Amino acid sequence: MVSAYFAPARPRVLAHRGLAVDAPENTLLAFARAVAIGCAFIETDVHLSHDGTAVVAHDPTLERVAGRQVEVAKLTMAELRRVDLGHGQGFCSLAEALDAFPETRFNIDVKVEEAVAPTIEAIAGVHAEARVLLTSFSERRRRRLAALVPGAVTSVGAAGVIRARLASLTGSTRVLSHALRGARALQVPERAGPLRLVTERFVAAAHRAGAEVHVWTVNEESDMTRLLDLGVDGLVTDRADVALSLIADRN
Repeated sequence: MVSAYFAPARPRVLAHRGLAVDAPENTLLAFARAVAIGCAFIETDVHLSHDGTAVVAHDPTLERVAGRQVEVAKLTMAELRRVDLGHGQGFCSLAEALDAFPETRFNIDVKVEEAVAPTIEAIAGVHAEARVLLTSFSERRRRRLAALVPGAVTSVGAAGVIRARLASLTGSTRVLSHALRGARALQVPERAGPLRLVTERFVAAAHRAGAEVHVWTVNEESDMTRLLDLGVDGLVTDRADVALSLIADRN
């Protein structure tokens, strides 16, 4: 299976947990709001429910989003659906999200090792392999996902970002390609502490190695403009509405 993930024209706007300006993050409503304004890409996260379902959630607990000091992994999918996140929304499963938006590409951050198999099952269940990008903070988990879902593209984990950044300084495309280890995207913050990760040289090196650079989480229009001028391929943003409008004005 050949991935169609990168088929839409660049630059890409990845709606970070959907468009949560007037909707709870990582819910079907937030995803619908992003799709409605023209987003082709949604960035989201996956944990594991108590009954083994890949559930869309960023945090390991409900404390921030629902004011409850309970772990996502302690609740069944049925219980998670009944959690009041606001605007009539509860948690949704990954399978439900993929099925609800069959034309949308999903950028999926698998947060825990236990969620790997259920994530793969959810993707296979709706035949979404060609429209997902899989990633994880753990480079080992990212590589496992790449091996298990060969139709998907992946973005390097934290260790891979460091290797790629160092490799980009050598000027060798071969060295950088080796550092990527099959990943086709570098999804990075603009800075890591005092270190600026995203530079014109870094972006150019990634492009020579056949990889895209997506920067997170970019919410200010001035930052979006500066990064697009550097040649980045995608913006992961809470303000997909602002990013889409900016890009339309630049074209």
